[in-house]
Amino acid sequence: MTPPSSAQPVVNDFTIGVATVNGSGSASSNTILAKTVFHMGVPVAPKNFFPSNIAGLPTWFLIRVNEQGYRCIGARTQFMVAVNPATAAEDIASVEPGGVLVIDEKIPQAKDIGRDDLIVYSVPMADIARGFGPDPRLRKLLANMVYVGVVAELVGLDRAVLEQVVNQQFASKQKVVELNLKVVDAGIEYAREHFADTACPYRIESRDLTGDKMLVEGNQATALGALMGGCTVVAWYPITPSTSVCEEFIKLCKEHRVDAETGEARFASLQAEDELASMGLVLGAGWAGARAMTATSGPGISLMSELAGYGYYAEIPGVVIDVQRVGPSTGMPTRTQQGDILMCATLSHGDTNHIVLLPAGPEEIYEHARMSFDLAERFQTPVFLLTDLDMGMNLWMSDKFTYPEGALDRGKVLDKEALEKAGSFQRYADIDGDGVPYRTLPGTRHPLAPYFTRGSGHTAAAEYTEDGDEYQEVVDRIKRKIENSTSATPAPVLEDADSEVGIIHYGSTSFAVEEARHRLDAAGIKTRSLRLRSLPLHDAVVEFIDECRVVYVAEQNRDGQMADLIRLKVPGSAAKIRKLLHYNGRPIPARAVEEGVLAGEREPAHA
Repeated sequence: MTPPSSAQPVVNDFTIGVATVNGSGSASSNTILAKTVFHMGVPVAPKNFFPSNIAGLPTWFLIRVNEQGYRCIGARTQFMVAVNPATAAEDIASVEPGGVLVIDEKIPQAKDIGRDDLIVYSVPMADIARGFGPDPRLRKLLANMVYVGVVAELVGLDRAVLEQVVNQQFASKQKVVELNLKVVDAGIEYAREHFADTACPYRIESRDLTGDKMLVEGNQATALGALMGGCTVVAWYPITPSTSVCEEFIKLCKEHRVDAETGEARFASLQAEDELASMGLVLGAGWAGARAMTATSGPGISLMSELAGYGYYAEIPGVVIDVQRVGPSTGMPTRTQQGDILMCATLSHGDTNHIVLLPAGPEEIYEHARMSFDLAERFQTPVFLLTDLDMGMNLWMSDKFTYPEGALDRGKVLDKEALEKAGSFQRYADIDGDGVPYRTLPGTRHPLAPYFTRGSGHTAAAEYTEDGDEYQEVVDRIKRKIENSTSATPAPVLEDADSEVGIIHYGSTSFAVEEARHRLDAAGIKTRSLRLRSLPLHDAVVEFIDECRVVYVAEQNRDGQMADLIRLKVPGSAAKIRKLLHYNGRPIPARAVEEGVLAGEREPAHA
């Protein structure tokens, strides 16, 4: 279908989808497309959907282009590149009416797509790539660059910017860059020769909306935050989608934590035999005075349960990064979810309540990762930082990170001089009344410094006990300590407090809520927003709920885990709270939030 000649093109407000197979080398091509749009000054939100096998299964890459800077997934795809025969029918069906389909002519459906409401561009991608190398494997990779050229011509990507991005992508390896640019130009030329009479209704025009921003993966932001937070020990076991946190951290340490003169490493990286062992290594390093972390996902968190309780009860600092994925069990390892909230908040047997940080986007991931080490030492406890696969493994448009100011907060550590002045030391005594005891580090040369680190019943003096009153005194103090952590953890962010319809949200869900609130406002429904950033919950949550008629809690899990925590925090709030849930493994779109609130507000009770 060709749009009427009077139709105006849609500029900088559509989603490009690319349907390929895992292991085909398309990741580089798709990243080049996204980065080219970004470097033309137009905000983008790339999303990669890939299978959990190594190669052969379908993968999709979506590039949302929008001048508003929305960072959540779009509701529909307007421009689809289909190069996977196995999913071609599904991919064709997914395109919005009036949209564009670029399809490899070798796909059987290219002969008859079964729709007359799309603009179709059929391209002989393999044939074009064949002229650039005799190796079939190389030609398969180069075919991806053919569609980069075709898309570039159809939507108007700047060729000079595209060349710059190709250089960056292939690290300026001259022969590789030259070959790929030749293939891109072949795709451009093919589109010019064959599609000049069929105008593409979607265009990208240069803007100046990304000048001070960058594209970065959340896992990269986590690693950099850990480096800036003074972490020197990483203990880990590989697991999707957290592995690149540790890999990036090690890479940064090799660059910044190796003595230039001696070559001596000033960091330690230990790949453990499993997640339980990695947690033990983190606590051992924390007990010895190092700042240590591990990164994992839900299955690894499950294995860490016993030692998380040990760190909580023995009061040892450490940081656990949880890049959440779909569960339970193995679940869907390469899909995203927010299903570990309750588990991390109370991880281990017995009564535990942990400090949990809930950043939204790479800027906060960086800041919270850095902050988590201060919190762990200040409150002498494991601290959990929760991101998810969507934030961790996708590129995000981000403000530039700020260099930290001030010294590291080591908390209440007694050295030789302080012990001499104090005259006495009880490891688990609440001297200041804030629930946080003083600690010493191994090797402190003073007779008062040693104590026995116990995961069994102990007194304020770190002595063994089975006396119930003495046990209760210690665990009550620990609970008070964690509850008091709200004085230091990130407070909720409140927006538009003049509405009686509230939305509570956290993490990556917040980007969908941001856009949905704009849509709801246009529909005549004013909302107020409270973005949670840490657990335990701050008292601001109580005030927010008290001032609302109804509160929608938006999150990406089946059972509404945060909503249940809020109900515990605010007794009697159950009648006001409505769970707005999304848990199919894809990032939550704004439309899911918008429709959930609209449905709730149309009910007679809210008329």
